[in-house]
Amino acid sequence: MNAVPFGQFIVKVHGRCNLACRYCYLYEGPDRTWRDRPSAASPAVLDRTAARIAEHAAAHGLGSVALVLHGGEPLLAGPGRLAALADAVRDRVPTGCDVRTTVQTNATLLTVPAVTTLARHGIRIGISLDGGLAAHNTLRTDHAGRPSWPAASRGARLLADHHPEAYAGILTVVDPRTDPVEMYESLLALRPPALDLLLPHGNWSSPPPGLAELPGGPGPGRPTPYGDWLCTVFDRWWRAPRRETHVRLFEECVALLLGLPAATESLGLDPLNAVVVETDGSIEQVDSLKSAYDGAAATGLDVFHHTFDEALRHPGVAARQAGADALAATCRACPLLTVCGGGHYAHRYRADNGFRNPSVYCADLERLIRHIADRLADATAGDPP
Repeated sequence: MNAVPFGQFIVKVHGRCNLACRYCYLYEGPDRTWRDRPSAASPAVLDRTAARIAEHAAAHGLGSVALVLHGGEPLLAGPGRLAALADAVRDRVPTGCDVRTTVQTNATLLTVPAVTTLARHGIRIGISLDGGLAAHNTLRTDHAGRPSWPAASRGARLLADHHPEAYAGILTVVDPRTDPVEMYESLLALRPPALDLLLPHGNWSSPPPGLAELPGGPGPGRPTPYGDWLCTVFDRWWRAPRRETHVRLFEECVALLLGLPAATESLGLDPLNAVVVETDGSIEQVDSLKSAYDGAAATGLDVFHHTFDEALRHPGVAARQAGADALAATCRACPLLTVCGGGHYAHRYRADNGFRNPSVYCADLERLIRHIADRLADATAGDPP
């Protein structure tokens, strides 16, 4: 199988965070590589990264690339530095290559000047929250234990009020202990154009919250708290008289069920095309792998000495682009294979045999996919053959 060129470049402009979320897999999980890296990317790292992205785009004739400014909290680097990097990449890629830039932030540092600067430089703003109410965000505190919700909600509303065209959406991690409809509708109140509903990072050796305690653990045939939660939100979203927001997980599941192409880390068999540049210039695989074990995302490469084509040849990247060939036998034999795709790669990990396992969320994903398939069948039952 030929390698698929990278199309998404996640650049860690700042490697620290102004929050200390108690569940954070990046700073509270098994990986400790962040401790030895500079807190912020230097101008030399950012300049070299821009050159490497342009080099990769030219080598593969890419018509577009996605530049994701990440952290930590990227706004700790200042909106001016983010804008300068976006401009540098845009200036260096070949003519005709579109650069779509997004910053992913906890929203606490969003101000009118910051949002205006980002919007002026074509940077869309994605926000990470645990829900649309203060009660949903009690674990998102600063390093002194103070709640982040007042500043985060103010930043989200400021963005919606002043620069809705720069509002990319909200990313929320599913918590089955919350009321799903209340959670969804509280997020709608913040007027996001799109929602990303993500399953919390966990695996067979470190099961996600609520699964290890279930009878039999996180295996087939168990209760499906995450799937049940998502099904309830899907019905609320699906049955609305108008489309209130995009929900990527649901839309891509529908597309895959209809045999259409869709690209998400959580579903489908499309090869992953994302790569990370850390604050010291290291080229790494995506951060979610850091939830598995210390150093899981490392490649040993960096932007000063290696091209992104060399990263494509790294065994870990090749495995993530191998589609069904990289899956467990039970996944390859599953009738939902082309939709589920084995689930998120990081969620397949088990300490004794690596990543060739079904997702720890296998039963939850089956519950959701079959539920959406039933709703789709109901909606199309009256259509002519």
